[in-house]
Amino acid sequence: MSLERLACEFWRLSSPYSIEAREEWKDLSTGQKWGIVLSATVQFALLTGALVDIYRRPKDEIRGNKILWTLASFVNFIGPASYFVLGRKR
Repeated sequence: MSLERLACEFWRLSSPYSIEAREEWKDLSTGQKWGIVLSATVQFALLTGALVDIYRRPKDEIRGNKILWTLASFVNFIGPASYFVLGRKR
């Protein structure tokens, strides 16, 4: 087996996107399901809070462009958190 084929086979088996590595919802434990639901809820709450704050806050109370902060808010956890920490003027 060539080195290239070996590397491809290794990637296929170790990739989280491979069919063998995927788990279905029914295969997850109750704790894993709660963890996914909790993190999705927190993400949605942060996103909603950031978008509402960006919309309601006057332009002069936000560091930078409102459109860029709106787009950045869609980056998981990091976007809304960075807006709340860096984007708002006190």
